[in-house]
Amino acid sequence: MTTVSNPKVTLVEEGEKMTIKQMEAFTGQLLPKHKASDESVLVVIEGACVLNLAEKDHLLGPGDSMVIPPNVWHQIKVNQNFKALHVMPNGIQFDFVKQ
Repeated sequence: MTTVSNPKVTLVEEGEKMTIKQMEAFTGQLLPKHKASDESVLVVIEGACVLNLAEKDHLLGPGDSMVIPPNVWHQIKVNQNFKALHVMPNGIQFDFVKQ
């Protein structure tokens, strides 16, 4: 069984309505499964991951992006050390699966 662990998250920019955070994680890392109250966008800038979104896998690499709908369970498995930008509205709320 793979251990779930949190990525390193750094605030990049916060505006009046939107926030951008950078996520960093290492090869083999499985990030927590969660859903959010609002739509957001994930943009991979380095490395590779599999985004499991509503039980469907999406392989993402540098330059790839994905719109994540609200209230849809999703989880990231890192295939290669990766960095991504997560663009989201201010006030977004996250609900995590209890491990």
